[in-house]
Amino acid sequence: MRKEGLSLKGVFPALVTPFARQTEALDEEAFRALIRHALPNVDGVVTSGTTGEFPYLTREEQRRMVVIAREEVGDKLVIAGCGASGTAQALALAADAKDAGADAVLVVTPYFLHPSDKGLYQHYYDIATQVDIPLILYNIPQVMDAYLPRTVVEDLADLPNVIGLKDSSGNLTYTMELLEFAGDRIDFLIGHDEVVVSALAGGVTGMILASAQIYPEVWQEVMRLMDAGNLVEARALQRKVQKLSRIFCRYGGGVAVKAALNMMGVDAGVPRRPLKSAGGALLHETRAEIQLELEKLGKIETQDFPFDYPTGDLAGRFGDLELSAEAIHAHGLRVGSGVAGEGVERVQLDLIAGGKDTPLGDAYALQLTYPLHGREALTTILEPGLTVRPSTLLLPTLPQKNLRQANMIYGPAQAALARAIVDALEAGTLPAAAQNDVMVVLATVHPKALDRHALYHSVYDAAQAAVAQAFGA
Repeated sequence: MRKEGLSLKGVFPALVTPFARQTEALDEEAFRALIRHALPNVDGVVTSGTTGEFPYLTREEQRRMVVIAREEVGDKLVIAGCGASGTAQALALAADAKDAGADAVLVVTPYFLHPSDKGLYQHYYDIATQVDIPLILYNIPQVMDAYLPRTVVEDLADLPNVIGLKDSSGNLTYTMELLEFAGDRIDFLIGHDEVVVSALAGGVTGMILASAQIYPEVWQEVMRLMDAGNLVEARALQRKVQKLSRIFCRYGGGVAVKAALNMMGVDAGVPRRPLKSAGGALLHETRAEIQLELEKLGKIETQDFPFDYPTGDLAGRFGDLELSAEAIHAHGLRVGSGVAGEGVERVQLDLIAGGKDTPLGDAYALQLTYPLHGREALTTILEPGLTVRPSTLLLPTLPQKNLRQANMIYGPAQAALARAIVDALEAGTLPAAAQNDVMVVLATVHPKALDRHALYHSVYDAAQAAVAQAFGA
Protein backbone atom coordinates (compact mmCIF):
# COMPACT_ATOMS: atom_id res chain seq x y z
CA MET A 1 0.00 0.00 0.00
CA ARG A 2 1.29 3.47 -0.91
CA LYS A 3 2.27 5.60 2.07
CA GLU A 4 0.29 8.67 2.98
CA GLY A 5 1.92 12.06 3.27
CA LEU A 6 4.52 13.67 1.03
CA SER A 7 3.76 13.40 -2.70
CA LEU A 8 6.63 13.36 -5.17
CA LYS A 9 4.52 14.07 -8.22
CA GLY A 10 6.00 16.93 -10.21
CA VAL A 11 9.11 18.54 -11.63
CA PHE A 12 12.12 19.09 -9.38
CA PRO A 13 15.34 20.67 -10.65
CA ALA A 14 18.63 19.23 -9.45
CA LEU A 15 20.15 22.63 -8.80
CA VAL A 16 23.73 23.51 -9.61
CA THR A 17 25.82 25.03 -6.84
CA PRO A 18 27.14 28.46 -7.88
CA PHE A 19 30.77 29.03 -6.93
CA ALA A 20 32.55 32.37 -7.17
CA ARG A 21 34.82 32.58 -10.19
CA GLN A 22 38.00 33.55 -8.34
CA THR A 23 37.69 31.88 -4.94
CA GLU A 24 35.32 28.97 -5.70
CA ALA A 25 33.44 29.93 -2.53
CA LEU A 26 29.71 29.21 -2.31
CA ASP A 27 27.89 32.19 -3.83
CA GLU A 28 24.77 32.46 -1.72
CA GLU A 29 23.21 35.36 -3.61
CA ALA A 30 23.66 33.57 -6.92
CA PHE A 31 22.07 30.46 -5.39
CA ARG A 32 19.05 32.46 -4.25
CA ALA A 33 18.73 34.01 -7.71
CA LEU A 34 18.91 30.56 -9.31
CA ILE A 35 16.07 29.28 -7.13
CA ARG A 36 13.94 32.31 -7.98
CA HIS A 37 14.67 31.75 -11.65
CA ALA A 38 13.39 28.15 -11.55
CA LEU A 39 10.65 28.44 -8.95
CA PRO A 40 7.65 29.56 -11.05
CA ASN A 41 7.71 26.35 -13.10
CA VAL A 42 8.75 23.71 -10.57
CA ASP A 43 7.19 21.86 -7.65
CA GLY A 44 10.25 22.07 -5.45
CA VAL A 45 14.03 22.03 -5.62
CA VAL A 46 16.85 19.61 -4.92
CA THR A 47 20.03 20.90 -3.31
CA SER A 48 23.52 19.38 -3.28
CA GLY A 49 22.80 16.54 -5.65
CA THR A 50 25.05 15.20 -8.39
CA THR A 51 24.44 18.29 -10.53
CA GLY A 52 25.21 20.33 -7.42
CA GLU A 53 28.69 18.76 -7.16
CA PHE A 54 27.94 17.34 -3.71
CA PRO A 55 31.28 15.53 -3.26
CA TYR A 56 33.01 18.93 -3.34
CA LEU A 57 30.74 20.55 -0.74
CA THR A 58 31.44 20.81 2.96
CA ARG A 59 28.86 19.69 5.50
CA GLU A 60 28.20 23.29 6.51
CA GLU A 61 27.77 24.38 2.88
CA GLN A 62 25.20 21.67 2.31
CA ARG A 63 23.29 22.68 5.42
CA ARG A 64 23.42 26.34 4.44
CA MET A 65 21.99 25.58 1.00
CA VAL A 66 18.98 23.88 2.58
CA VAL A 67 18.41 26.93 4.78
CA ILE A 68 18.53 29.22 1.74
CA ALA A 69 16.22 26.97 -0.28
CA ARG A 70 13.74 26.79 2.58
CA GLU A 71 13.66 30.57 2.77
CA GLU A 72 13.12 30.93 -0.97
CA VAL A 73 10.64 28.23 -1.99
CA GLY A 74 7.75 28.91 0.36
CA ASP A 75 5.43 25.92 0.57
CA LYS A 76 7.10 24.01 -2.27
CA LEU A 77 9.34 21.05 -1.49
CA VAL A 78 12.98 21.20 -0.52
CA ILE A 79 14.75 17.90 -1.12
CA ALA A 80 18.26 17.82 0.29
CA GLY A 81 20.94 15.69 -1.29
CA CYS A 82 22.67 13.81 1.50
CA GLY A 83 25.06 11.64 -0.44
CA ALA A 84 28.07 10.16 1.31
CA SER A 85 30.17 7.06 1.00
CA GLY A 86 29.83 6.20 4.69
CA THR A 87 26.72 5.70 6.77
CA ALA A 88 27.85 7.99 9.60
CA GLN A 89 28.51 10.83 7.16
CA ALA A 90 25.14 10.37 5.43
CA LEU A 91 23.40 10.26 8.80
CA ALA A 92 24.98 13.56 9.82
CA LEU A 93 23.96 15.19 6.54
CA ALA A 94 20.40 13.91 6.88
CA ALA A 95 20.15 15.23 10.44
CA ASP A 96 21.48 18.60 9.30
CA ALA A 97 18.98 18.69 6.45
CA LYS A 98 16.06 18.03 8.78
CA ASP A 99 17.19 20.75 11.19
CA ALA A 100 17.63 23.17 8.30
CA GLY A 101 14.06 22.64 7.11
CA ALA A 102 14.23 20.07 4.32
CA ASP A 103 11.06 18.16 3.45
CA ALA A 104 12.94 15.05 2.36
CA VAL A 105 16.46 13.76 1.81
CA LEU A 106 17.93 12.17 -1.30
CA VAL A 107 20.52 9.54 -0.42
CA VAL A 108 22.71 8.01 -3.09
CA THR A 109 24.01 4.46 -3.16
CA PRO A 110 27.29 4.29 -1.18
CA TYR A 111 30.18 4.69 -3.58
CA PHE A 112 33.90 3.97 -4.02
CA LEU A 113 33.91 0.98 -1.67
CA HIS A 114 31.05 -1.31 -2.65
CA PRO A 115 29.13 -2.88 0.24
CA SER A 116 27.15 -6.10 -0.04
CA ASP A 117 23.39 -6.05 -0.57
CA LYS A 118 22.99 -6.51 3.18
CA GLY A 119 25.32 -3.57 3.78
CA LEU A 120 23.32 -1.40 1.37
CA TYR A 121 20.09 -2.26 3.11
CA GLN A 122 21.59 -1.48 6.52
CA HIS A 123 22.93 1.85 5.25
CA TYR A 124 19.48 3.04 4.25
CA TYR A 125 17.79 1.37 7.21
CA ASP A 126 19.96 3.29 9.65
CA ILE A 127 19.19 6.62 8.02
CA ALA A 128 15.46 5.89 7.70
CA THR A 129 15.12 4.83 11.33
CA GLN A 130 17.48 7.28 13.00
CA VAL A 131 16.44 10.52 11.26
CA ASP A 132 12.74 11.32 11.19
CA ILE A 133 12.50 12.67 7.66
CA PRO A 134 11.16 11.18 4.40
CA LEU A 135 13.93 9.43 2.48
CA ILE A 136 14.35 9.05 -1.28
CA LEU A 137 16.69 6.35 -2.55
CA TYR A 138 19.01 7.37 -5.38
CA ASN A 139 20.31 5.07 -8.11
CA ILE A 140 22.95 6.49 -10.48
CA PRO A 141 25.29 3.69 -11.61
CA GLN A 142 27.10 5.92 -14.15
CA VAL A 143 29.14 7.46 -11.34
CA MET A 144 28.65 4.91 -8.56
CA ASP A 145 29.74 1.94 -10.67
CA ALA A 146 26.90 -0.10 -9.18
CA TYR A 147 23.13 -0.40 -9.35
CA LEU A 148 20.97 -0.33 -6.25
CA PRO A 149 19.69 -3.93 -6.42
CA ARG A 150 16.01 -4.42 -7.00
CA THR A 151 15.74 -6.82 -4.10
CA VAL A 152 17.17 -4.21 -1.75
CA VAL A 153 14.74 -1.58 -3.05
CA GLU A 154 11.89 -4.04 -2.64
CA ASP A 155 12.73 -4.56 1.04
CA LEU A 156 13.47 -0.88 1.74
CA ALA A 157 10.08 0.11 0.32
CA ASP A 158 8.46 -1.38 3.42
CA LEU A 159 10.16 1.13 5.72
CA PRO A 160 7.78 3.97 6.69
CA ASN A 161 10.28 6.74 5.98
CA VAL A 162 11.29 5.48 2.53
CA ILE A 163 8.89 7.29 0.19
CA GLY A 164 10.56 7.20 -3.20
CA LEU A 165 13.45 6.40 -5.50
CA LYS A 166 15.21 8.55 -8.07
CA ASP A 167 16.54 6.50 -10.97
CA SER A 168 19.17 8.25 -13.08
CA SER A 169 20.40 5.12 -14.83
CA GLY A 170 18.49 5.71 -18.05
CA ASN A 171 17.97 1.95 -18.08
CA LEU A 172 14.24 1.58 -18.55
CA THR A 173 14.38 -2.16 -18.06
CA TYR A 174 15.66 -1.53 -14.53
CA THR A 175 13.09 1.22 -13.96
CA MET A 176 10.21 -1.02 -15.04
CA GLU A 177 11.41 -3.82 -12.79
CA LEU A 178 11.44 -1.48 -9.80
CA LEU A 179 7.95 -0.24 -10.65
CA GLU A 180 6.75 -3.82 -10.86
CA PHE A 181 8.05 -4.79 -7.43
CA ALA A 182 7.75 -1.55 -5.45
CA GLY A 183 5.62 0.86 -7.45
CA ASP A 184 2.60 0.19 -5.26
CA ARG A 185 4.42 1.43 -2.15
CA ILE A 186 6.77 4.26 -3.09
CA ASP A 187 6.96 6.99 -5.72
CA PHE A 188 9.48 6.80 -8.54
CA LEU A 189 11.23 9.81 -10.04
CA ILE A 190 13.09 9.70 -13.32
CA GLY A 191 16.53 11.30 -13.09
CA HIS A 192 17.72 10.78 -16.66
CA ASP A 193 16.68 13.68 -18.90
CA GLU A 194 16.73 11.67 -22.13
CA VAL A 195 13.98 9.18 -21.24
CA VAL A 196 11.35 11.28 -19.46
CA VAL A 197 8.40 10.47 -21.71
CA SER A 198 9.20 6.76 -21.74
CA ALA A 199 9.53 6.70 -17.95
CA LEU A 200 6.27 8.61 -17.42
CA ALA A 201 4.53 6.20 -19.77
CA GLY A 202 5.91 3.37 -17.65
CA GLY A 203 4.45 4.82 -14.47
CA VAL A 204 7.00 7.06 -12.72
CA THR A 205 5.55 9.85 -10.61
CA GLY A 206 7.75 12.76 -11.54
CA MET A 207 11.29 13.83 -12.25
CA ILE A 208 14.44 15.23 -10.70
CA LEU A 209 16.43 16.62 -13.60
CA ALA A 210 19.38 18.91 -14.23
CA SER A 211 17.54 20.34 -17.23
CA ALA A 212 14.57 21.31 -15.06
CA GLN A 213 16.38 24.52 -14.17
CA ILE A 214 16.85 25.32 -17.87
CA TYR A 215 13.43 24.49 -19.34
CA PRO A 216 11.15 23.37 -16.47
CA GLU A 217 8.11 24.62 -18.35
CA VAL A 218 8.75 22.01 -21.03
CA TRP A 219 8.73 19.19 -18.49
CA GLN A 220 5.61 20.56 -16.81
CA GLU A 221 3.85 20.52 -20.17
CA VAL A 222 5.12 17.02 -20.86
CA MET A 223 3.62 15.86 -17.56
CA ARG A 224 0.33 17.55 -18.37
CA LEU A 225 0.20 15.97 -21.81
CA MET A 226 1.04 12.54 -20.44
CA ASP A 227 -1.65 12.85 -17.76
CA ALA A 228 -4.09 13.73 -20.54
CA GLY A 229 -2.99 10.73 -22.60
CA ASN A 230 -1.53 12.89 -25.38
CA LEU A 231 1.56 10.86 -26.15
CA VAL A 232 2.14 12.38 -29.60
CA GLU A 233 2.58 15.96 -28.37
CA ALA A 234 4.53 14.87 -25.30
CA ARG A 235 6.94 12.93 -27.48
CA ALA A 236 7.35 15.93 -29.78
CA LEU A 237 8.27 18.13 -26.81
CA GLN A 238 10.79 15.58 -25.57
CA ARG A 239 12.42 15.56 -28.98
CA LYS A 240 12.50 19.34 -29.04
CA VAL A 241 14.84 19.37 -26.03
CA GLN A 242 16.50 16.02 -26.62
CA LYS A 243 19.87 17.32 -27.79
CA LEU A 244 20.31 19.59 -24.78
CA SER A 245 19.03 16.86 -22.49
CA ARG A 246 21.61 14.49 -23.93
CA ILE A 247 24.41 17.01 -23.42
CA PHE A 248 23.40 17.56 -19.80
CA CYS A 249 23.37 13.80 -19.19
CA ARG A 250 26.75 13.27 -20.81
CA TYR A 251 28.54 16.04 -18.92
CA GLY A 252 27.90 15.37 -15.23
CA GLY A 253 28.59 17.55 -12.26
CA GLY A 254 26.68 20.50 -13.64
CA VAL A 255 29.43 21.59 -16.04
CA ALA A 256 27.17 21.86 -19.09
CA VAL A 257 24.22 23.09 -17.05
CA LYS A 258 26.27 25.92 -15.61
CA ALA A 259 27.41 26.87 -19.09
CA ALA A 260 23.79 27.01 -20.26
CA LEU A 261 22.62 29.03 -17.26
CA ASN A 262 25.44 31.53 -17.67
CA MET A 263 24.54 31.94 -21.34
CA MET A 264 20.96 32.65 -20.23
CA GLY A 265 22.14 35.39 -17.87
CA VAL A 266 21.56 33.33 -14.73
CA ASP A 267 24.79 33.47 -12.73
CA ALA A 268 25.75 29.85 -12.07
CA GLY A 269 29.39 30.58 -11.37
CA VAL A 270 32.03 28.01 -12.18
CA PRO A 271 32.49 24.34 -11.28
CA ARG A 272 34.81 23.50 -8.44
CA ARG A 273 38.12 21.95 -9.28
CA PRO A 274 38.96 19.54 -10.72
CA LEU A 275 35.88 20.05 -12.90
CA LYS A 276 36.29 22.67 -15.59
CA SER A 277 33.77 24.43 -17.79
CA ALA A 278 36.25 25.01 -20.60
CA GLY A 279 39.58 23.77 -21.81
CA GLY A 280 38.88 20.14 -21.05
CA ALA A 281 35.54 18.94 -19.70
CA LEU A 282 33.37 20.94 -22.10
CA LEU A 283 34.56 21.20 -25.69
CA HIS A 284 34.12 24.45 -27.57
CA GLU A 285 31.99 22.53 -30.06
CA THR A 286 29.66 21.44 -27.25
CA ARG A 287 29.40 24.99 -25.92
CA ALA A 288 28.41 26.14 -29.42
CA GLU A 289 25.75 23.42 -29.60
CA ILE A 290 24.36 24.48 -26.21
CA GLN A 291 24.16 28.06 -27.42
CA LEU A 292 22.37 27.17 -30.63
CA GLU A 293 19.89 24.91 -28.85
CA LEU A 294 19.12 27.62 -26.30
CA GLU A 295 18.48 30.00 -29.20
CA LYS A 296 16.07 27.51 -30.76
CA LEU A 297 14.19 27.27 -27.46
CA GLY A 298 14.04 31.05 -27.13
CA LYS A 299 16.11 31.00 -23.94
CA ILE A 300 18.69 33.43 -25.30
CA GLU A 301 18.69 35.92 -28.13
CA THR A 302 19.57 34.58 -31.53
CA GLN A 303 23.02 35.57 -32.69
CA ASP A 304 22.85 36.30 -36.37
CA PHE A 305 25.51 35.09 -38.77
CA PRO A 306 24.85 37.32 -41.76
CA PHE A 307 26.02 35.73 -44.97
CA ASP A 308 24.81 35.19 -48.49
CA TYR A 309 24.94 32.11 -50.64
CA PRO A 310 27.13 32.81 -53.69
CA THR A 311 25.26 34.25 -56.65
CA GLY A 312 26.04 35.61 -60.09
CA ASP A 313 27.90 34.02 -62.98
CA LEU A 314 29.06 30.56 -61.92
CA ALA A 315 32.45 30.94 -63.59
CA GLY A 316 33.01 34.08 -61.55
CA ARG A 317 32.71 32.35 -58.15
CA PHE A 318 36.20 30.88 -58.03
CA GLY A 319 38.20 33.99 -57.17
CA ASP A 320 39.60 32.30 -54.05
CA LEU A 321 41.37 29.93 -56.41
CA GLU A 322 42.71 32.89 -58.40
CA LEU A 323 40.83 31.63 -61.43
CA SER A 324 39.07 34.19 -63.58
CA ALA A 325 36.05 33.44 -65.73
CA GLU A 326 38.23 34.05 -68.77
CA ALA A 327 40.83 31.49 -67.64
CA ILE A 328 38.10 28.95 -66.90
CA HIS A 329 36.66 29.29 -70.38
CA ALA A 330 40.07 29.40 -72.06
CA HIS A 331 41.22 26.13 -70.53
CA GLY A 332 37.92 24.33 -70.91
CA LEU A 333 37.41 23.87 -67.17
CA ARG A 334 34.05 22.43 -66.19
CA VAL A 335 31.86 24.12 -63.59
CA GLY A 336 28.63 23.11 -61.94
CA SER A 337 26.53 24.15 -58.98
CA GLY A 338 24.03 22.39 -56.75
CA VAL A 339 21.72 23.53 -53.96
CA ALA A 340 19.86 21.20 -51.61
CA GLY A 341 18.31 21.08 -48.17
CA GLU A 342 16.14 23.41 -46.12
CA GLY A 343 16.64 25.85 -43.28
CA VAL A 344 20.05 25.78 -41.64
CA GLU A 345 20.83 22.51 -43.41
CA ARG A 346 20.57 24.19 -46.83
CA VAL A 347 23.83 23.73 -48.76
CA GLN A 348 25.30 25.21 -51.91
CA LEU A 349 28.21 23.52 -53.67
CA ASP A 350 30.09 25.15 -56.55
CA LEU A 351 32.31 22.66 -58.37
CA ILE A 352 35.17 23.19 -60.82
CA ALA A 353 36.96 20.34 -62.60
CA GLY A 354 39.81 20.09 -65.06
CA GLY A 355 43.19 18.66 -65.91
CA LYS A 356 46.18 18.73 -63.58
CA ASP A 357 48.14 20.62 -66.25
CA THR A 358 45.69 23.51 -66.23
CA PRO A 359 45.62 26.53 -63.89
CA LEU A 360 43.17 24.52 -61.79
CA GLY A 361 45.93 22.00 -61.09
CA ASP A 362 48.14 24.84 -59.84
CA ALA A 363 45.30 26.23 -57.71
CA TYR A 364 44.67 22.77 -56.29
CA ALA A 365 48.30 22.41 -55.22
CA LEU A 366 48.35 25.95 -53.81
CA GLN A 367 45.39 25.27 -51.52
CA LEU A 368 47.18 22.27 -50.04
CA THR A 369 50.46 24.15 -49.59
CA TYR A 370 49.12 27.52 -48.43
CA PRO A 371 45.64 26.91 -46.99
CA LEU A 372 43.31 29.80 -46.27
CA HIS A 373 43.17 30.54 -42.54
CA GLY A 374 39.93 29.23 -41.06
CA ARG A 375 38.92 27.83 -44.42
CA GLU A 376 41.49 25.07 -44.84
CA ALA A 377 40.78 22.82 -47.81
CA LEU A 378 40.81 19.08 -47.25
CA THR A 379 41.25 16.21 -49.67
CA THR A 380 37.99 14.31 -49.99
CA ILE A 381 38.31 10.73 -48.80
CA LEU A 382 35.70 8.01 -48.70
CA GLU A 383 37.25 6.30 -45.71
CA PRO A 384 40.71 6.36 -44.06
CA GLY A 385 43.31 5.60 -46.70
CA LEU A 386 40.91 5.71 -49.65
CA THR A 387 41.08 8.97 -51.62
CA VAL A 388 38.34 9.44 -54.20
CA ARG A 389 39.07 9.91 -57.89
CA PRO A 390 39.19 12.45 -59.36
CA SER A 391 41.20 13.99 -56.55
CA THR A 392 38.86 16.51 -54.95
CA LEU A 393 39.34 19.33 -52.46
CA LEU A 394 36.54 20.52 -50.22
CA LEU A 395 36.96 24.25 -49.59
CA PRO A 396 34.57 26.08 -47.22
CA THR A 397 33.44 29.49 -48.45
CA LEU A 398 32.90 30.74 -44.88
CA PRO A 399 35.49 30.96 -42.07
CA GLN A 400 34.93 28.28 -39.46
CA LYS A 401 34.30 30.17 -36.21
CA ASN A 402 34.29 27.20 -33.84
CA LEU A 403 34.84 23.47 -33.68
CA ARG A 404 31.18 22.67 -34.16
CA GLN A 405 31.13 24.47 -37.51
CA ALA A 406 34.41 22.90 -38.55
CA ASN A 407 33.20 19.43 -37.63
CA MET A 408 30.11 19.90 -39.76
CA ILE A 409 32.27 20.77 -42.77
CA TYR A 410 35.03 18.25 -42.14
CA GLY A 411 32.62 15.54 -41.09
CA PRO A 412 29.25 14.86 -42.72
CA ALA A 413 29.90 17.30 -45.57
CA GLN A 414 33.23 15.73 -46.44
CA ALA A 415 31.81 12.19 -46.21
CA ALA A 416 28.75 13.01 -48.30
CA LEU A 417 30.83 14.65 -51.03
CA ALA A 418 33.06 11.59 -51.24
CA ARG A 419 30.08 9.25 -51.51
CA ALA A 420 28.43 11.44 -54.15
CA ILE A 421 31.57 11.39 -56.32
CA VAL A 422 31.92 7.61 -56.07
CA ASP A 423 28.24 7.09 -56.88
CA ALA A 424 28.43 9.52 -59.81
CA LEU A 425 31.32 7.52 -61.26
CA GLU A 426 29.39 4.27 -60.91
CA ALA A 427 26.30 5.84 -62.51
CA GLY A 428 28.31 7.33 -65.37
CA THR A 429 27.29 10.88 -64.45
CA LEU A 430 30.97 11.51 -63.86
CA PRO A 431 32.93 10.10 -66.84
CA ALA A 432 35.63 7.57 -66.08
CA ALA A 433 38.09 9.69 -68.04
CA ALA A 434 37.72 12.44 -65.45
CA GLN A 435 39.42 10.30 -62.80
CA ASN A 436 42.79 11.68 -63.87
CA ASP A 437 41.61 15.27 -63.38
CA VAL A 438 41.26 17.32 -60.22
CA MET A 439 38.21 19.01 -58.73
CA VAL A 440 37.64 21.71 -56.14
CA VAL A 441 34.26 22.05 -54.47
CA LEU A 442 33.40 25.33 -52.74
CA ALA A 443 30.99 24.44 -49.95
CA THR A 444 28.65 27.02 -48.43
CA VAL A 445 27.15 25.53 -45.27
CA HIS A 446 24.98 27.57 -42.90
CA PRO A 447 26.96 28.50 -39.75
CA LYS A 448 24.13 27.18 -37.58
CA ALA A 449 23.80 23.76 -39.18
CA LEU A 450 23.11 21.23 -36.41
CA ASP A 451 21.60 18.09 -37.92
CA ARG A 452 24.48 15.95 -39.18
CA HIS A 453 22.16 13.49 -40.90
CA ALA A 454 20.21 16.19 -42.74
CA LEU A 455 23.42 17.99 -43.68
CA TYR A 456 24.89 14.79 -45.10
CA HIS A 457 21.92 14.33 -47.43
CA SER A 458 21.91 17.99 -48.41
CA VAL A 459 25.58 17.84 -49.43
CA TYR A 460 25.08 14.55 -51.24
CA ASP A 461 22.15 15.87 -53.28
CA ALA A 462 23.90 19.18 -54.02
CA ALA A 463 27.05 17.35 -55.12
CA GLN A 464 25.10 15.11 -57.47
CA ALA A 465 23.48 18.17 -59.04
CA ALA A 466 26.81 20.00 -59.37
CA VAL A 467 28.49 17.01 -61.04
CA ALA A 468 25.55 16.58 -63.42
CA GLN A 469 25.71 20.23 -64.48
CA ALA A 470 29.49 20.26 -64.83
CA PHE A 471 29.63 17.14 -66.98
CA GLY A 472 26.41 17.67 -68.92
CA ALA A 473 24.63 14.61 -67.60
